[in-house]
Amino acid sequence: MSALVSDVGTRTAVAAENLVKVYGKGDTAVRALDGVSVAFSAGRFTAIMGPSGSGKSTLMHCLAGLDNVDGGKVHVGGTEITTLGDKELTKLRRDRVGFVFQAFNLLPTLSAEANILLGLELAGRKPDREWFDTIVDVLGLRDRLKHKPSELSGGQQQRVACARALVARPDVVFADEPTGNLDSRSGAEVLDFLRMSVRKLGQTVIMVTHDPVAASYADRVVLLADGRPAGEIDSPTTDSVLSALKHLGA
Repeated sequence: MSALVSDVGTRTAVAAENLVKVYGKGDTAVRALDGVSVAFSAGRFTAIMGPSGSGKSTLMHCLAGLDNVDGGKVHVGGTEITTLGDKELTKLRRDRVGFVFQAFNLLPTLSAEANILLGLELAGRKPDREWFDTIVDVLGLRDRLKHKPSELSGGQQQRVACARALVARPDVVFADEPTGNLDSRSGAEVLDFLRMSVRKLGQTVIMVTHDPVAASYADRVVLLADGRPAGEIDSPTTDSVLSALKHLGA
């Protein structure tokens, strides 16, 4: 039985219970997740870290309903997503989950504004213009809304991707190496916004990263090693994260 890595807070946004994920079969089988139990409180910024092959990306994909599990349960809010069918999962990801990836995944023929609103349009939902305006202003995108991705810097493109993730007011935003394709200055801008979205907009953010500097922007770091929980760090600093990773052999 794994240790439960719990978070402080009043409401749980996402939780995994005894999560198991296996790739391959027989002698070549790899247990990417080996009984992981972890809870993430609403309104907090959490980073998931660990050595290469520790299972951090697999955990995020399972928490977000992007990958099936071989054992255990995942809850997003009050919904157990591990029992949902494909259509139900698609609807949940569309309506209640936001994603920010290392690749910006913007459509090159659309303006920044159209990219931000695309998910809502595909879902047949009208945007809350006040919320849209708040996000755009917090991200500093007001004078870039008519620009296409090719006319934006990498940092601006990632901020557009962040706005797209937030505009539907999701229960949680999953960020998978969101600064991986950015220089240090642009990366800091995106991390500042993710932190601001938690503190000022009440968003819940769960980020996978290998970068101790990026992790230092979070409220909490959850550590994995060999597919199992390996501790956590509250109020992380770059030095405290580096020390923990060194202890894990990363």
